[in-house]
Amino acid sequence: MAEALKAVKGMNDILPPDSARWEWVEDVIRTMMRRYGYRNLRTPVVEPTALFVRGLGEVTDIVEKEMYSFEDSMNGDRLTLRPEATAGIVRAMVEHNALYNGPMRVWTVGPMFRHERPQKGRYRQFHQLDVEALGCAGPDVDAEVILLGRALWRELGLVEGRDVRLELNSLGQPAERRAHRDALVKHFESHADRLDDDARRRLHTNPLRILDTKNPAMQPVVEAAPKLIDFLGPDSLAHFAAVRSMLDAAGLEYRLNPRLVRGMDYYNLTVFEWVTERLGAQGTVCGGGRYDGLFEQLGGKPAPAIGFGLGLERLMLLLDEVGVQAPAAAPAAYAVVPDAAALPRAMLTLEALRAAGVDVLMNPGQGSMKSQFKRADASGARYALVFGEAELARGAVAVKPLRDAAAPQVERPLATAAEWAAELLK
Repeated sequence: MAEALKAVKGMNDILPPDSARWEWVEDVIRTMMRRYGYRNLRTPVVEPTALFVRGLGEVTDIVEKEMYSFEDSMNGDRLTLRPEATAGIVRAMVEHNALYNGPMRVWTVGPMFRHERPQKGRYRQFHQLDVEALGCAGPDVDAEVILLGRALWRELGLVEGRDVRLELNSLGQPAERRAHRDALVKHFESHADRLDDDARRRLHTNPLRILDTKNPAMQPVVEAAPKLIDFLGPDSLAHFAAVRSMLDAAGLEYRLNPRLVRGMDYYNLTVFEWVTERLGAQGTVCGGGRYDGLFEQLGGKPAPAIGFGLGLERLMLLLDEVGVQAPAAAPAAYAVVPDAAALPRAMLTLEALRAAGVDVLMNPGQGSMKSQFKRADASGARYALVFGEAELARGAVAVKPLRDAAAPQVERPLATAAEWAAELLK
């Protein structure tokens, strides 16, 4: 016998019943996106490697270490499995001139790929919700995007401030960041003996990322580093103040984090992360910010934009930790068919019920009445539909309540299933 093949390490199967929670979360996402006026968009899983090099930054961890890149054997093009969604969405907007008629609010859910060491909640193939408000410049949209995140937590049964909390910062504009960058380089150069290898490598290419180090030995020198907020001009400060005033008015608590820089080079002005204390050191569940320069960076006309990404695997771990259960995915009815001769009439009735909106699970094969009722009960269905010989002789099906012992069993006509289907939904 040939050896059984297994999935690639860090790329996981999602099987029932676990997949029911994923379906529920995705249903909640679709509901919330409609509520806020966001429309679904889908982009390819494979993009030109240059898109991420140009969009994310050549010296980011993702581009340097984590991308799955390869050469197309047909034409020699360099291609990459997408490590994140924003660059691909902006590429699509530019390619199709999608903002010609004005701003767009879009969202997508799908698999992303990063070649990193698999660990709990961080996998080589992971799934991400990406939400983007494109062509929108004002601080009102920044606040709305953040409040959309809060609404999503609430709909999923998570409590902001307890299960998740918001961290907020402003990165200002490019000129302000350059002035801050020069001050950072001078600061870290004066403490070169305390920098680790990663920090030394980034010192003259991307010193802002040094602020995001997780190395405890470097925390004192990082804490003493110049703060970007001190380099922001009046317009950037006013934008940030407006965002904060709207969040304050909405009663959303947050923590100002001057070291919050995010992992991609394209961010400016507002950046934010939703973090949790419940998942150990890897506390970020959702993060994003404004990226007004990315359209031009990728060859399009300048356009403001803001968005966020939410890792679904980490969200599932958080829901587990908090004890949030997905609603039971039980059928309304379970069909008990004791004799194969009854199958044609039973099938016809079940199809009429399904067409009327009723979820019906049919017992696979016949088996004894006892075993079928046992399966019906285990399915969680509210009713058993019994296609017995006596019932069929009267042109009827027995409808037996499974969750209410006091409710009586009744018979309903096979020919008018569409008319009494609604009874099964109560």
